[in-house]
Amino acid sequence: MQGVLSGFAVIAVVIAVGYAIGRGGHLGDQGREVLTRLAFHVASPALLFTTLARADLSVIFSSRLLVTALSTAAAAGVFVAVGVVRRWGVGRTTIGALCSSYVNSGNLGIPIAVYVLGDASLVAPVLLFQLVGVTPVALTILDLASGGGKRPLWQRLLTPLRNPVAVGSLAGVAASASGVHVPGPLMDPLTLIGNMSVPAVLLAFGISLRGGTLPLRGAERTPVLLAVFLKSFVQPAVAWVLAAGAFGLRGAALLDVVVTSSLPAAQNLFTYASSYRVGEVLAREAILLSTVVSVPVLVVVAALLG
Repeated sequence: MQGVLSGFAVIAVVIAVGYAIGRGGHLGDQGREVLTRLAFHVASPALLFTTLARADLSVIFSSRLLVTALSTAAAAGVFVAVGVVRRWGVGRTTIGALCSSYVNSGNLGIPIAVYVLGDASLVAPVLLFQLVGVTPVALTILDLASGGGKRPLWQRLLTPLRNPVAVGSLAGVAASASGVHVPGPLMDPLTLIGNMSVPAVLLAFGISLRGGTLPLRGAERTPVLLAVFLKSFVQPAVAWVLAAGAFGLRGAALLDVVVTSSLPAAQNLFTYASSYRVGEVLAREAILLSTVVSVPVLVVVAALLG
């Protein structure tokens, strides 16, 4: 209980500060866009590189991660199927699929892993899977949907290398896999820059709430409800069934998988939506509502499996 509330309290305070900044107009009319661009093009790539360059990539290969990957695919797949039938468009459907399955494993997952699971490293497999597998693929799709399909084939194949977030992730993986030691004079500035990523994302998200309509009042009501339902209930349920039934996980291992799958949609998804100017309202409302709903969900999961 303490871990759940502590993790959410940190996020809520920073978002509230962003909302206050937006109401006061302290960063001007372009404040949110500047923070979003800073996070997407500079801070997030630096954070991903420094995180993955120091990571033990062997944690990727585990039954727990396989459960996470399958539950992620299930939740995202349902949204994609509905999006295709309803003709929501490639970009909008991609953002919705991310909001349905991409968990907040960083700034919320780490404190909850510490207080609820007792070990911050338990969230590492999910973090690596999302950074290395999900993020480059999703951003490549967004790149192509935003006009990349008009480029020659060789340029489309190199799309991941044009995206700063994907480049940061892949470079970090390459450094870790090769065993290259990044010298302090290079790693320290990158770490300092990377530390701006989470605050910038949360502040930009808070600013975006100023002047916005209440959730579920606009045209995005249906995709938002679908994304929140998939993220908050379907993904954890699928993870629970797979972990206990198919992989025989019990005790702490089962708790770890279900708790990480119950985390809400990550705030950096709003940064992606804003950067590509697609599904921004969908991302903002889905992140906000899934964060609120995940509090009782995580409390129940911790009570039942803890």
